[in-house]
Amino acid sequence: MHKFFSLLIVSMLFCSVTALADNSKKSKLHQQAESIDAKENVAMARSTYLQAFSDYANRGEIALATECGTKATALYYRESLYQEAFDLLRRIDQTVNASSLSTPEKAGCHYWTSKERFNMYMKMHRAEPAKEHLNVMDNQANLSGDEALKNDLLYSKTIYHYTFGQTAQGNAVFKEMVGKLTACKEFDKVDEVYQTLIANGRKSNNASLVAQSYSNYLAWKDSTNAIKHADEMKALKDQIAANKAEIADKDSSLTTRWVFIVGLLILSGALAAALVLGAVVLMRFILQTRKQKKIIELANDSNALKAKFISNMSAQLEPTLKKLDSRQSEVQALLDFSKHIQTLSELENSDEQLEMEEVQMQQFCEELMNQIRGTEQSEVQLVVNAPKMNAQIYRPYVSHILTHLLKNAAEYTPAEGKITIEFKKRGQHKIEFHVSDTGCGIPEEKRDDVFKPFLEIHDLTKGDGLGLPTCKQMALKMGGDLTIDRAYTRGTRFVLELKA
Repeated sequence: MHKFFSLLIVSMLFCSVTALADNSKKSKLHQQAESIDAKENVAMARSTYLQAFSDYANRGEIALATECGTKATALYYRESLYQEAFDLLRRIDQTVNASSLSTPEKAGCHYWTSKERFNMYMKMHRAEPAKEHLNVMDNQANLSGDEALKNDLLYSKTIYHYTFGQTAQGNAVFKEMVGKLTACKEFDKVDEVYQTLIANGRKSNNASLVAQSYSNYLAWKDSTNAIKHADEMKALKDQIAANKAEIADKDSSLTTRWVFIVGLLILSGALAAALVLGAVVLMRFILQTRKQKKIIELANDSNALKAKFISNMSAQLEPTLKKLDSRQSEVQALLDFSKHIQTLSELENSDEQLEMEEVQMQQFCEELMNQIRGTEQSEVQLVVNAPKMNAQIYRPYVSHILTHLLKNAAEYTPAEGKITIEFKKRGQHKIEFHVSDTGCGIPEEKRDDVFKPFLEIHDLTKGDGLGLPTCKQMALKMGGDLTIDRAYTRGTRFVLELKA
């Protein structure tokens, strides 16, 4: 499925560049036809395209005539008027054959009429005639010598193979398309098409497509950022090497001059050499600092844009997802994932002032523990260890963090185990909450990764891996931190440190 979704993305990019003519050359009839909403008035749009086709044909502008004629064809078979569509395509081909176009130009026009026949047979799910026209399109694309047509052909081939269950052939075409795109490094275009694919998934209410595409997009975005940063680091190293070479040349020149004047004035020569060397070192430091600052600024800008895009995309997805059947575990998981993504993105971008509230700690901790009672394994002890004292906290964030930690503890603590929540005052300006369990614990090698979002692709029905990263961000927003107590060996202990 991953390859199929990526294939659709790349193919849409190729299709977007196959327009037959420049907008500036379109006639008024052509522009009028394009301005009509075909969803609202198919007949009027089709009629106007047919008039534009005849007008272009009479003026000898065959490429534009072909474009308008094929668009009218598509509007015929949209309403299942296949006979009219085939008749119009024959008329277009006759017009092309009777024209004075060169052989490659005629092949390019015939490609589009063959593609419309291919599309009709695909709509009728007739494999053999669709395959025949695919072969015709292949010959015409090669004869035209037009790379845009060859790229569009890859799209049509792939759709054919996947539609009729020919996965191996579809994957082969996909590999060829990805190779072309990778060689070009057209990251901005890929980003735009990913967004188009996600939007299409939303329009078709395909929750699986949206989830897979969104996960693929995040993974692709991270890999692209790594490539861009690697390129920037290479450029920086090349610049440093060039600076070193330039400095070496200057050092050589300075040494020659120093030898020339050392016999005349040793003290002056020594001072001059020291000043020049100091200036060179300072210049190198300034250059390196500026480059590093630029890289940091680019990374921060990239993260900010990524967080903003994720938040906007999640907000746009949510209304569509709510229209789906939330009783299905996949839909509910996707709704939760959308909400968690939006929360995490808002935390990363928010500068909101947090209003502190004075809370009685023992009562607060008891209320949190009561939320998980009944969800724990049999005979698991639930222990609250908090003094009857007040403390200033931002209640919404602290409640969210501790409730999430307690729910995790209830899930992973075996029967006859123990779950504990503790409150400790660590001096005049520091407080701590501890949530401990006697479960299997978190492996040492994974403890640094549990607070990192999007580290790996999860099965959303089993959790999206954003709970702890969100808690970590909330702790940081409060001027504190959320960590794992590495000295605790009887299970897992999380420590929430906050300013008092």
